[in-house]
Amino acid sequence: MSGHSKWATTKHKKAVIDAKRAKSFAKLIKNIEVAAKIGGADPAGNPTLADAIQKAKKSSVPNDNIDRAVKRGAGLSGESVDYQTIMYEGYGPSGVAMLIECLTDNKNRAAAEVRTIMSRNGGTMGDPGSVAYNFARKGVIAVAKTDGLSEDDVLAAVLDSGAEEVIDRGEGFDVITDPSDLVENRKAIQAAGIDYEQAEAEFVASVTITPELEVAKKVFSLIDALEESDDVQNVFTNMELSPELLSALDE
Repeated sequence: MSGHSKWATTKHKKAVIDAKRAKSFAKLIKNIEVAAKIGGADPAGNPTLADAIQKAKKSSVPNDNIDRAVKRGAGLSGESVDYQTIMYEGYGPSGVAMLIECLTDNKNRAAAEVRTIMSRNGGTMGDPGSVAYNFARKGVIAVAKTDGLSEDDVLAAVLDSGAEEVIDRGEGFDVITDPSDLVENRKAIQAAGIDYEQAEAEFVASVTITPELEVAKKVFSLIDALEESDDVQNVFTNMELSPELLSALDE
């Protein structure tokens, strides 16, 4: 299995993250609300909520906002939360495959926005199944490289937890698992004293492409436009980004 994690590509393309902080906060809060609604307000017994809170804290979401989101999602504040997940399939510039995951309270609005953004930014919508067959849902734990931390260290931490592989991404490591083993591997990494950036289920492409620089720029422009929508939570592609390409994108 190959493919570049959404976390890694997002990290490289978000040079102006501060300008989008409010919108990013809103999406992180939405994830917390949904996790609390499905699994309850106690992170100790709700690993999905624990990971959503961890991700929000890594992005500096204030604790008061997190606490309110947990209570709102779990129905402890008298407010109701009603979102549905919808997955759209399509193609970006030069035929890059895309899965667009929406979390919305208005399906018609989400569909219209995604179609409009795709058509205005060099993308096209695909029929159900046209893209999804090339993606598998995987647990992905992103670990940042720190002094003295090697791939062998990460591998040793998850050796007995069912991890499928550890991938060196240059600036960090991705631990790839079956989604059902995500929590166990996260706990193993924490038990080894290793910090992690985020742990969540992603759609990872089984067959990838390495685009030219100009194509990658166009695809990221499309992703940025999609992520401006309040309804779009995640965008997954089959792009494989080489270290050289990442460096060029940074420049």
